[in-house]
Amino acid sequence: MQKRRVQPGRPVGTTTYESGPARAFGSAVRAMRLEQGFAQEELAALAGIERSHMGKIERGEHMPTLALILKIASALQRNAADLMAATEKMLQAASGK
Repeated sequence: MQKRRVQPGRPVGTTTYESGPARAFGSAVRAMRLEQGFAQEELAALAGIERSHMGKIERGEHMPTLALILKIASALQRNAADLMAATEKMLQAASGK
């Protein structure tokens, strides 16, 4: 019996972008950023990413990777669990629950 080789990457036809969670995450990031009084450019610099990319994340146009979520949480001086909890609240509010 031949051993199956694992192919790197996503299965054909899958995507990592889902607009609902992306928008909820972006709203959570924006709320925390404004709560702390950071400008978008300042938060992007603290997280080590471009300001335009941070803008796309906040608008829900990009789905960040786990590594980027951890960088953003650190820049906000929060842990990733707080950021995910805020994202879940935004998702619940959007769905009307």
